[in-house]
Amino acid sequence: MIKLPEDFITEIKDVLGGDAEKYLALSDSEPFKGISINRLKAEPEKLPALLGFDTEKSPFYADGCYIKGDVQGIGKHPLHHAGAFYVQEPSASSAVTLLDVHPGEKILDLCAAPGGKSAQIASCLRGRGMLWSNEVVKNRAQILLSNYERMGIANGVVSSCYPEILCEKLSGFFDKVLVDAPCSGEGMFRKNPEAAAEWSREHVISCAERQLAILDSASQAVKDGGTLVYSTCTFSHEENEGVITAFLEKHKDFEHCEAAEKFGRKTGVSCGIRITPLEGGEGHFAAKLRKKGSSYPTLRTSQKENNDKTLISVRTELSNIFTELPAGKLTVINGKAYIIPSEMPEINGAGVIRAGVFAGELKKNRFEPAHALFMASKPENIKRVLDLSLNDSRIQEYLSGCEIDCETDSGYTAVAVEGIVTGFGKCSVGRLKNKYPKGLRTL
Repeated sequence: MIKLPEDFITEIKDVLGGDAEKYLALSDSEPFKGISINRLKAEPEKLPALLGFDTEKSPFYADGCYIKGDVQGIGKHPLHHAGAFYVQEPSASSAVTLLDVHPGEKILDLCAAPGGKSAQIASCLRGRGMLWSNEVVKNRAQILLSNYERMGIANGVVSSCYPEILCEKLSGFFDKVLVDAPCSGEGMFRKNPEAAAEWSREHVISCAERQLAILDSASQAVKDGGTLVYSTCTFSHEENEGVITAFLEKHKDFEHCEAAEKFGRKTGVSCGIRITPLEGGEGHFAAKLRKKGSSYPTLRTSQKENNDKTLISVRTELSNIFTELPAGKLTVINGKAYIIPSEMPEINGAGVIRAGVFAGELKKNRFEPAHALFMASKPENIKRVLDLSLNDSRIQEYLSGCEIDCETDSGYTAVAVEGIVTGFGKCSVGRLKNKYPKGLRTL
């Protein structure tokens, strides 16, 4: 049973008014669970039938679903390994819906780890434009990168940089910026009772101060006429309406965008929506702002490829495996090959961990392709594909690191499940040597 702090109960009564008692009555009920389908990998119309558990459409995101019933071990599902979906609390997807992403746009997800909202944004971009995902905490940035690779994001950048530094360097570069700010986590109480035990009024106030500072930095990165969405997974006025009001008082070049979505409840600011368990989500606040004026980014973007001998050799090796590579600039740095997004700006000191896709590396005069490159590629663009059904025992053997029988010609071969690339191996004489990364394997 969750023990809610008395100060929080007082706060929630102020926030929800007459609905507070209904909310409190739900505090010990089961939390909502959900997934967001990744269009880079799967078709939303077909995927639910393959999952093996019941789902229901979410009101917060067009490609989001509730997980119905008690479903265990979803992270071990082959289609999860394949990046076909991201496990995400349903209301958490609402912020990207407000962001209203379209293919071809340049988007910054400033506080991105572990990567759920970045995965949504990438799915909405459909491989066009560019996504920049930042996480200041290094080990969390590595988790973000791992999710990037699993979801097959090719037109993206992962960085670990302080927001004030990154946004100054990328001033006016992005069409849209998302700030999913660190918060007191009141919307996590049902999912994580420890969050309730750690809650305090002092933490709420300190979070609001930090959130406003991050939002101040983020404003620099938005181009004139662009969109800034601020979100939290908490309920408090201080961290939500209070931060938006303080920001708008300080930044006269920003204005409200009326929240027209048909979910959530109204808030103390017209640009915002609030979701509680009463509206079918654990807890989220999101507000949409517009930067006045109109302008275009002035940063230079990535230049054309340099055709040196090493690059030509790598390109030849890749042509033996792939019929088409993800879009971008192929480059080789210290024996490692990358495909860098064509929209990548030419800047230094931004804490970039990975730009685009790690394609592979030269090892003792031979080239070995990378897991990330296969994950970012479609089966039709790969010369040899072993496509397994969910009921084929070989898919579980492959995910656990075993060699498996292989019917393709010899050479590097993609392994797919239900037509979705999950990894690769090297086929020889009817057997596939497993190349699935050890850190991702099932036990």
